[in-house]
Amino acid sequence: MAARTASIRTATIWIAAAALAFSAHAAFAQATDQKQALLERVERLEKALAEVKAELAALPAGTSAAPAPKPAAVPEKAPVPVPGPMTSAAVSAQTAAVNQSTGAGKHGFFEKKPGNDLTFYTPNGEVTAYGNLDLSFDVITKGIADLKGPDGAGPVGNMGWLPDVSTNISFVGLRGIQKVGNLPINFIYQLETGIDIANSSGIAESNSSESNVVKGGLTSRNSFLGISGTRWGAVMFGKTDAPYKQSTMRMNPFYGMVGDYQVVMGNTGGDNRVEFSTRLDHSIWFAASSYHGLRYDLLFSPGQNRSANSDNIAAGESDCTGGNIPGSGGTLPLGCNDGGFSDAVSADLTYLHNGLYLAAAYERHRKVNRSSDLTGIYAAVPAGYLDADTADEDAFKVGAQYALPSKLTVSGIYENMHRYVPAILSFQNERQRQGLWLAASQEMPNKDILSFGWARAFRAVGDPGQHNSSLTLPPFGSPGDSTGGLGVDNSVNFFSVSYTRKIARGVSSYINWAGTFNGPFAHYDLGAGGRSVTTDCHDASDATGGESSNPHCWAGGRLKGISVGLNRKF
Repeated sequence: MAARTASIRTATIWIAAAALAFSAHAAFAQATDQKQALLERVERLEKALAEVKAELAALPAGTSAAPAPKPAAVPEKAPVPVPGPMTSAAVSAQTAAVNQSTGAGKHGFFEKKPGNDLTFYTPNGEVTAYGNLDLSFDVITKGIADLKGPDGAGPVGNMGWLPDVSTNISFVGLRGIQKVGNLPINFIYQLETGIDIANSSGIAESNSSESNVVKGGLTSRNSFLGISGTRWGAVMFGKTDAPYKQSTMRMNPFYGMVGDYQVVMGNTGGDNRVEFSTRLDHSIWFAASSYHGLRYDLLFSPGQNRSANSDNIAAGESDCTGGNIPGSGGTLPLGCNDGGFSDAVSADLTYLHNGLYLAAAYERHRKVNRSSDLTGIYAAVPAGYLDADTADEDAFKVGAQYALPSKLTVSGIYENMHRYVPAILSFQNERQRQGLWLAASQEMPNKDILSFGWARAFRAVGDPGQHNSSLTLPPFGSPGDSTGGLGVDNSVNFFSVSYTRKIARGVSSYINWAGTFNGPFAHYDLGAGGRSVTTDCHDASDATGGESSNPHCWAGGRLKGISVGLNRKF
């Protein structure tokens, strides 16, 4: 009976294989992608046939073949623009796959796993190599050549159109998962490093800031160790893009381009540092498994700071929390007084069903020290003001995205950011405002994508003044002190348009135009969020770099740029 059953099963598989091979031959001339897909299916079927034959040969006489168990359901995975940190959905999917596919003698060591990913089997686990390579040629203007300061003088240096070659959020990484004996958990890990393609690796020093972090250093990006379970999710330790950032990444079709939405979204002051769309070091976080499309992430990052006002570098770090070294940009006294913070928490809640994606996220930074704003305004800071300028900051946003049957995807985000300073400091509080983002992407019949985005940063409560916009005497100030003050127009409108063309699997080219149109007291930039070349509000005066650098920042600029680039994802 067993021999007859085995023969029938073997014959059935051979017939299916022959039919599939015939279909593959008939479709050979249609298209390269279709041909490759059919060949991969044939290869998988032949491998499955070999496994069945081996199982049948091992059956004792007089027994019948048992039906193969059904694979575990894999949760729906929310796509992101590029490979990034292992999200809760990705953890659950990979855990389920590993639990089904691993076993002693089942796969050869470092055997390639079927599929397009660079995933290889290891004993009781698997490891995946991934990456994103992006390089662009840009031509950008700061749009400040016609501005004048209170003294009637204009910006110093080349303020016209300037060409550049920029590396844009390029990285490679390894991530893997390993079964832990017979325990219902898995060991997971990810090691990711930035790649400098057009520029040399080293500490980052510009005419307005300095950082000791080597972005091209080993594991400089999202890296962690952790444990995961098939049903409950994962707990991880290390550094990662915070849940607040991850929750709406898929709504940013310009990720890494000169027109990235991080120029406005999550960006409280308009600088190239994006306070609430950032990577948080020394963190621990929980990524829950998806439940009917609903999932959440929770993160805590201890401040590791012995200072009561967060002006020390966190233990184990090389930069101030929030970016840059103490005194970077010429602020005095030297310390982490330009946005350094202590503990941070970040969380998101998302829902994915068919073409609908909903997100809500919250993040809070404790004891954010911005006393350098005051030392830049006053010759003698009033008593009590410096202490008051260390305060909590938080941000909240909700977003929605829907993919129509016509392959048009529309997205929208509302964001509210708050800085909890007393009323005496409202006049210089530029960190408290609301923002909007609207985007639409249309996929063409040839898989090309046309995208349009608009962001609006509404007026903040106050403004510390940026040289040419320092016009009002601050409270208890004296001649020579000046600020932007309350109720000034530091709003901005930001536009981004791109056309992305698919060249081959994982390879694309793009062209992106973007424009930042600042109000007279605003200084939002272009290219914020990870590019090696960014364009900010500073001119070339006193631009030596580091603590001695003190170039002027010009508010009211109308920055514009056009960028042509190549991208490779794997």
